[in-house]
Amino acid sequence: MDQFDFDVAILGGGSGGYAAARTVAGAGLRTAVIEGGEEVGGLCILRGCMPTKALLYAAEVKHLAEQAGNWGVRVDKVGFNFAQVQARKNAMVKDFADFRRQQLMDGRFKFYRAQAAFRDPHTLALSQGGTITARHFVVATGSRVAPLPLPGLRETGFLTSDTALDLTRLPQSLIVMGGGAIACEFAQFFARFDVKVKLVQRSGHILREFDTDAGIELEKVLRREGVEIYAGTRITSVRREGGLKTVSFEHQGETVSVSAEEILFALGRVPNTASLDLAKAGVVTEQGRVMTNEKMQTSAPHIYAVGDCAGPYEIVHLAVQQGELAGRNIAGSGAARGMDYRLLISVVFTEPQVAFVGLTEKAAVARGVPFVAAGYPFNDHGKSLIMEAKDGFVKLIASPTDGEILGGACVGPVAGELIHEIVVAMAKRMTVQELAALPHYHPTLAEIWTYPAEELADKIRPGLITPS
Repeated sequence: MDQFDFDVAILGGGSGGYAAARTVAGAGLRTAVIEGGEEVGGLCILRGCMPTKALLYAAEVKHLAEQAGNWGVRVDKVGFNFAQVQARKNAMVKDFADFRRQQLMDGRFKFYRAQAAFRDPHTLALSQGGTITARHFVVATGSRVAPLPLPGLRETGFLTSDTALDLTRLPQSLIVMGGGAIACEFAQFFARFDVKVKLVQRSGHILREFDTDAGIELEKVLRREGVEIYAGTRITSVRREGGLKTVSFEHQGETVSVSAEEILFALGRVPNTASLDLAKAGVVTEQGRVMTNEKMQTSAPHIYAVGDCAGPYEIVHLAVQQGELAGRNIAGSGAARGMDYRLLISVVFTEPQVAFVGLTEKAAVARGVPFVAAGYPFNDHGKSLIMEAKDGFVKLIASPTDGEILGGACVGPVAGELIHEIVVAMAKRMTVQELAALPHYHPTLAEIWTYPAEELADKIRPGLITPS
């Protein structure tokens, strides 16, 4: 008789946890999934990708209607019903969450609705009472909104990226604290629904994980749409003043104060691991993040971790890849595999969208990787001119010796879709010469990639260039 209740117990039923569960169950292992969240579905479905993108697309439709005159289309007055916007988003989220719940309860796994904490390396105590044991574990508990680092913020009151999704009415004015993807997406969403938005960012430019040129381009558009941006700040205090909320910060050598009806705290998320008692299982963490090797194993080799609680990137498709890889490694199907982040993709769903794959120029410099780069603007491209989508550019980064594509960036219309052409090229280790030679239909947005590819293909010959 087996000494364990299950072969594998998975903590968390979100995207990473479900990917691990279906993989190990498909290999015939006895599997348990423990989900302790108030709702079933995981961050992507409930509070991340799906609801935010539904709202952003509604804002884009409104914005396009307001710009209809550019194409000779007359729209006398564009209005909106925010309750209907929210109702459509909620209905979509419910459909996605219901489907995930069905998947978790279809009999492939034993599904527990409970909080769990380790009692020892092979035992979990459940909040509903009792314990379960397992030979292997996968920690996939995701992330939560980061703790409040600012004096007065809790007392003043604020929205988070979670609670902002549940608003029943729009504030008249809003201060967005942060300059990452979440902050920028929400700033544009609220601004396009007629909220006066001020964005306060610590770094010198928004989207600091991207190259500076991408952040500058998006800043230009956000400012054009009425968002006030304060970059390179140090926030000193948050307080109530009458009926408004006020944020004070140092900016360009001066103390500046801005006020609004509401504050959105968008300074990131942290791993959701505090309640798991991971130390009792011998699992090492750093500031809550579960440390893993490339095989997704923790310091306790029978325990794996995937998704936002492990990192190193908080991106849902990577959580799925990590979950599947951990599941295959647990099941022992072939030689143990490791994660490869060479094809790292990141997308921000503002308009213009911002996306990159592989190396940015900033990352290449930091790692000492020789490269050459070339770009091309959308304001000189046929299809984007037809669409009045003139903001942004594409950029390719390549090896100066053989032309292999090392990275690509796109700021522009449907950048999140266009970047996948470079993902495919990099997956096959194509060169800029090969990309330039591929036929592209005209007029399409995708053919814009051929211009930087051709420029680099002409340059990358022995002795012609000096790498960056």
